[in-house]
Amino acid sequence: MAASTAKDGMSGAQTAKSPKKAKVQGELDESELLTVPDGWKEPAFTREDNPRGLLEESSFATLFPKYREAYLKECWPLVEKALGDLHIKASLDLIEGSVTVSTTKKTFDPYAILKARDLIKLLARSVPFEQAVRILQDDVACDIIKIGTMVRNRERFVKRRQRLIGPKGSTLKALELLTNCYVMVQGNTVSALGPYNGLKEVRKVVMDTMKNIHPIYNIKTLMIKQELSKDPDLRMQNWERFLPRFRHKNLSKRKEPKKKSVKKEYTPFPPPQPESKVDQELASGEFFLRESVKRRKKMGEIKVKQAEALTKKQEERNKAFIPPKEKPLMKTAKAPTEGKLDIAAIKEKVKKAKTKKLGAPPVIPPPPTSSTTDKKKKKTKDKG
Repeated sequence: MAASTAKDGMSGAQTAKSPKKAKVQGELDESELLTVPDGWKEPAFTREDNPRGLLEESSFATLFPKYREAYLKECWPLVEKALGDLHIKASLDLIEGSVTVSTTKKTFDPYAILKARDLIKLLARSVPFEQAVRILQDDVACDIIKIGTMVRNRERFVKRRQRLIGPKGSTLKALELLTNCYVMVQGNTVSALGPYNGLKEVRKVVMDTMKNIHPIYNIKTLMIKQELSKDPDLRMQNWERFLPRFRHKNLSKRKEPKKKSVKKEYTPFPPPQPESKVDQELASGEFFLRESVKRRKKMGEIKVKQAEALTKKQEERNKAFIPPKEKPLMKTAKAPTEGKLDIAAIKEKVKKAKTKKLGAPPVIPPPPTSSTTDKKKKKTKDKG
């Protein structure tokens, strides 16, 4: 009986574990379904998907600046050709300075008009035609970020916009390589063209840069994310532990004034009235004295002041006659005593000096040659 109950208990535990395993398997299946397999591409939209076409005609128009007129004139035949493949009509109005795109009866793709609208927007925002045509592809989108109203001060806005571009466009090039997007900074807008994930990252970097966060921090995180996405084991995990955390430092503090004015406490009562001379005399008792006594007192005060002034003047005059303090004399080094001198050593030095010959060494005459001896012999013969 005991054995049978134990077996039943084991079987119950196994049945209890089985739903958990089923849940884990279900979660894995869902995650596999949500992930897009590598190399998968959505099939293109053809006429067979919408053979009857569109019911209503829709159109979009956008204005362009005067400096883009010459470029649009030049590349307009290419724009018409690119939109003609999608059966969309495009018109350029140079008088009003506007571009209009509209659908035709042959248009079968309902999303093509939105792509054409984005194309003319990009052309108006100084994006070259070679890059702007890519918007007509299914896996490419665009984002025009308005940065003009994000910073009030114009000088600060120009500095931050230049920070986004970087020295010789290096920061913008790094952003393009990491996001696989084409980014164009022009005036008060930033035009981005590329895949959806890349556009999301570009918008974040641009917004942070205009909020005074340097783009190099976001570029660093993008580089780490790119390396982590290559690893199949880490692809489905949380990357928070790998990404750097940059703390915002406020180094510039507001300068405090040297003299701080302390506000007095508010009182509803007015300040006390200052005492007059009569009140002061009444308080000290001088008011009741005679005029002759008052005069004597005033004269005594004047004499005391005069005596103080005379003593001060006399002290200033006497300062010129006070001799200055003399500097202490430098202690001279004492000459060495005779007992410390080594007389024997000095005598030896004098002897050595006498033996040495001063001046240049004596010139030794060279030995006489055969020619000179023959000449001497001839001279003696002639004399004889």
